[in-house]
Amino acid sequence: MRTNPTGRQLRLGTELRKLRERAGLTSTEVGQLMGIRQTQVSNMEAGRVGVSAERVQTLASHYDCLDKALVRALGDMTAQRVRGWWEEYREILPDGLIDLAEVEHHATRLTAAVTAHVPGLLQIHDHAREVFRQVVPELTPPDIEHRLSFRIKRQTVLFDDSPTPYRAVVHEAALRMRFGGPAVTRKQLRHILDMSERPHIAVQVIPFSAGAYPGSGQSILYAHGAVPQLDTVHLDQSHGPVLLDAEAQLDKYRVLLDRMEATALTPEESRTFIGTILKDL
Repeated sequence: MRTNPTGRQLRLGTELRKLRERAGLTSTEVGQLMGIRQTQVSNMEAGRVGVSAERVQTLASHYDCLDKALVRALGDMTAQRVRGWWEEYREILPDGLIDLAEVEHHATRLTAAVTAHVPGLLQIHDHAREVFRQVVPELTPPDIEHRLSFRIKRQTVLFDDSPTPYRAVVHEAALRMRFGGPAVTRKQLRHILDMSERPHIAVQVIPFSAGAYPGSGQSILYAHGAVPQLDTVHLDQSHGPVLLDAEAQLDKYRVLLDRMEATALTPEESRTFIGTILKDL
């Protein structure tokens, strides 16, 4: 039995529980249908024991789930048991950061929206190091380096042979924050421009002139799953990362991101705008 299930294993169990509850069945009733103990059903839903793709199919049948795409996606989750690079940091960094890297790795598409910080997947070393130096309570130099190496490794999703499509909606305020001083800021802005030229990456800027807009003040990462039900929202809070996956929460953040993208300049206009900020430095 697993004593420390990963975020992905927990998510699979959560989705199985949602299907059971929609079907109006108790874990005891499911155990009777499957010929297993109620505790085994509970352990599957808690991510404490593994579930095969075949068992997912059987459970879906008992739950009268007709969404073949969702059932197939859940079955695929059972087969992905490879230990990811992020597990090297499991005893070093908070679990929320480990879960974030796992979510990003398995996402089919990523959308970030930020107001005061450059998105983590677009940060250069010197910028990220200065961000970590501002954390409260203060991080030790080794902790800063651990977080820095972890952040840079997360960026591999944008450089793999099959890179993840990525869209970043960034407020002008984040682009003008001089983490590390003008020289570092210039390097950071040039890096964003270079990354925005890649075919799978789009950067959109919300200028000060746009005024108020929905979602302002939040730092959001929306990870698209194989099907919409498996999407995940990551919120970067001062007390640590928060992952959301409830249907109402996903609906809310889809609307927020759509409105933020509609408020922002186009990718082409954004590149010109970032170039203007560079000239001001």
